[in-house]
Amino acid sequence: MIEIQSEVNHFIRAIRESSAYQEYRLQKERIKKIPELQQQIDDFRERNFELQMQEPSEDLLDRVDAFEREYEEFRENPLVDDFLKAEVEFCRMIQEINTQIMEAVEFE
Repeated sequence: MIEIQSEVNHFIRAIRESSAYQEYRLQKERIKKIPELQQQIDDFRERNFELQMQEPSEDLLDRVDAFEREYEEFRENPLVDDFLKAEVEFCRMIQEINTQIMEAVEFE
């Protein structure tokens, strides 16, 4: 287990040194300086997550369209846009890493 932990520590260091993580941290720090904007982003992310987790229904597309219209101007804010793009890129990297690990160890 000690060998695995050592490799995990190296892996974490590599993630932290990645451009995706560095950009995410930079954008996160910029947003943290404006607490009301941070709260708006958190609200946006929470509502977006709730929409994504809903069961498909006849009016789901209408609700998604309404959500996108409601936040369209908000998303045009460069600070918001840069943060959300950086967050998505970092999340995709982590998801891809997770997928590769799960496939490599044949975990179902």
